[in-house]
Amino acid sequence: MEKWDLYDIHRNKLAKQIVRGDKMALDEFHLVVHVCIFNSQGKMLIQQRQPFKKEWPNLWDITCGGSAIAGETSQQAASRELFEELGIHYNFEHIRPQFTINFERGFNDYYLIEYDVNLNELTLQSDEVQAIKWASKEEIITLINQKKFIPYYESIIAYLFEGRHHYGSIRI
Repeated sequence: MEKWDLYDIHRNKLAKQIVRGDKMALDEFHLVVHVCIFNSQGKMLIQQRQPFKKEWPNLWDITCGGSAIAGETSQQAASRELFEELGIHYNFEHIRPQFTINFERGFNDYYLIEYDVNLNELTLQSDEVQAIKWASKEEIITLINQKKFIPYYESIIAYLFEGRHHYGSIRI
């Protein structure tokens, strides 16, 4: 049973929690985190979801992601999700999300990190991840067009690659 903290429209934490799957009021939101790992060659580590997943079965996705559980900060949720799904220990304590995208029911925090990891040393969460690989921006866009990757906006994928070395939306 996964519990979530709820937030108001301004991202202030409410004194209320729900169990995943329970209905939220229209003025309640929850927090989701995404981590994108890039290697020194500029490729993103992507994962293929298990065929029995309810949402997006068998599709490729960015490195990892999931909902923050009750009591977690965004950084703690990013660290937990990365360890749970891929067995990677990474300290997000002093890192801010590169950006946040609001969605209808919450906030998506995106963390973009450069980290060369050996794929053979990763431990995949068997109920979430069936495969992993490194992919270029072009390879991901091709997978999206082939309907083999979660249908992110191509511009978001491009921004993940372009914005991975700095915060903000202006080239420096």
